[in-house]
Amino acid sequence: MFKKILIANRGEIACRVIKTAKKMGIATVAVYSEADRDARHVALADEAVLLGPAPSRESYLVADKIIAAAKSTGAEAIHPGYGFLSENEDFARRVEEEGLVFIGPKHASIAAMGDKIASKKLAQAAGVSTIPGWNDAIESPERAVQIARDIGYPVMIKASAGGGGKGLRVAFNDKEAAEGFASCRNEARNSFGDDRVFIEKFVEQPRHIEIQVLGDAHGHTLFLHERECSIQRRHQKVIEEAPSPFISDETRQKMGAQAVALARAVNYQSAGTVEFVVGKHQDFYFLEMNTRLQVEHPVTECITGLDLVEWMIRIAAGERLPFAQAELKREGWAIECRINAEDPYRGFLPSTGRLVRYQPPPATLEQGTVTLQGPAYADGRFGGVRVDTGVYEGGEIPMYYDSMIAKLIVHGRDRADAIAKMRDALNAFVIRGIASNIPFQAALLAHPKFVAGEFNTGFIAEHYGRGFDAADVAHEDPLFPVALAAFVRRKARERSARISGQLAGHGVKTLADLVVVVLAPDGRHQHHPVRVQGFDAVWGKAEVQVGDRRYTIQSDSKLGDILMTGTCDGHPFTAQVERGGAKNPLGIRVVHGGAVVETLVLLPRAAELLRLMPHKPPPDLSRFLLSPMPGLLVDIAVQPGQKVLAGERLAVIEAMKMENILVAAQDGTVGELLAKKGESLAVDQPILSFA
Repeated sequence: MFKKILIANRGEIACRVIKTAKKMGIATVAVYSEADRDARHVALADEAVLLGPAPSRESYLVADKIIAAAKSTGAEAIHPGYGFLSENEDFARRVEEEGLVFIGPKHASIAAMGDKIASKKLAQAAGVSTIPGWNDAIESPERAVQIARDIGYPVMIKASAGGGGKGLRVAFNDKEAAEGFASCRNEARNSFGDDRVFIEKFVEQPRHIEIQVLGDAHGHTLFLHERECSIQRRHQKVIEEAPSPFISDETRQKMGAQAVALARAVNYQSAGTVEFVVGKHQDFYFLEMNTRLQVEHPVTECITGLDLVEWMIRIAAGERLPFAQAELKREGWAIECRINAEDPYRGFLPSTGRLVRYQPPPATLEQGTVTLQGPAYADGRFGGVRVDTGVYEGGEIPMYYDSMIAKLIVHGRDRADAIAKMRDALNAFVIRGIASNIPFQAALLAHPKFVAGEFNTGFIAEHYGRGFDAADVAHEDPLFPVALAAFVRRKARERSARISGQLAGHGVKTLADLVVVVLAPDGRHQHHPVRVQGFDAVWGKAEVQVGDRRYTIQSDSKLGDILMTGTCDGHPFTAQVERGGAKNPLGIRVVHGGAVVETLVLLPRAAELLRLMPHKPPPDLSRFLLSPMPGLLVDIAVQPGQKVLAGERLAVIEAMKMENILVAAQDGTVGELLAKKGESLAVDQPILSFA
């Protein structure tokens, strides 16, 4: 076994690999860019080596620097994580040539599966089901149309070297086939330097289901069941689960057998994933093979009890897999939510900056250890919560890398139990200082179609095609946050009433009748008369009457805590409750079930007077171009006094590998430039004004 390994990555996956290495008694070396000098993975590792400047192309993608770091620290092997150089055959070969061990498949296996056209031919030869299509590069739009007609519409036009949604079009007729071919070719040439394009049958109502495989150097290959990855936004996975709620055991075994056949065909020696598209009648076709560890590997670890990172290391060290296919268990249900630094209310634009508060839910499943079940809760429910993360409270989310903050994983008795656990865990995940996609995740988990398991890869586009806003988060009991706000306000007044030395006749009174005003941006506030009775300060318990609904709330959480836990009508709950804030200093904010409810809790007379207050509309900022996200202003395309037309390019902002082009909303004349090229911008910071 290795004595020391280097992790050629950053963020949560670097931390994840370090955890397993420490469990195995292996010393670790981290690498980092200047932007990651204070990152969590650097602190966790035994040693750390600076690679260079913040941009990936000058640090994490420079193979020479990584290999030099391994040699200078005495590391015997390199784990690439995922992303960056993890599927780069040249890097894997270089590592081997330098006398080091690449903790992953051999470079020949990476090469065989790295080209979509070549891998499809190899899959066909191995007896794997493939989508009907034309697997050779297509030379012209006319030929593309002819091939599409032969296959039968709809068809999918794909770049051979594509990925992340680039170089991909669906065509339903000749015109779309010709235009899609040209677009895919241009995108592929610009993004990957490879303009080869192929065409295949488009599977309707498709599901994205992948099979985890594991192979050693002694000819032993097996599959670790499947993962359901159909909940995607713009071809990026959002929620993953294992097993799939859709496929039958018969289909599972067939897919697993084909995945193993493909892995054996390329002499695969590590953890890898064979991805399939599955039609509505459980017809399945090979998509591609990912020759690395997947982001969503924890859900497989939960249901099998295996540590995939540990087995990658053991296989790389030459060990045999000691278990047979029939010995692998599949127990319970696991779900993973990717918690990203992005604002769902602003079109999922990146959100960078400092994590002012970062408090993930309590984890009962350790990352990097055997995760099956974990300790049981007091009420007898088995399973628990796991958080894989690469950040910490007070740390910075840099603009140079991807937007992932953490992966939140739960393991339950069955799918319903796992969904309930995930909703509880999302309620308990406190993130402040930057925006996150937690409200969107909560809305997805509450959607009736998701709960029923009735979805495909078009689910988000179908149900959230016009974007996501607060109205999409329908709280199952909208009066519960109202009752919670009243309870907290009464608790605060009870504490204030006990302060000694108050002036006689002017002390704080604990009145039962209150009005909870749910604030609305347009001034159409909702007024809810509330009565709080029988408050027990010792047990933190009270009866809260909101209209016809009565709640018995008990909580011993402190008033200064953001996270509030307790019971409502005997059922446990977790919510985030904050008193005060920049936008509402006298109010109480309640976050529960993805909904954010801003309230004022007033005495009845004060609520009457509030009704008389005129609504103050927000200032008109239409004469300014505002930055929609934090990021780097890489270009300003206009000058003061220049006339612009609607749709004309004004500026370009870059953050988290995403380039956002800002265009004029209407015709006008540029006034003053308020920001400079190369400047780091905050959300809503003015870039320029219009005359």
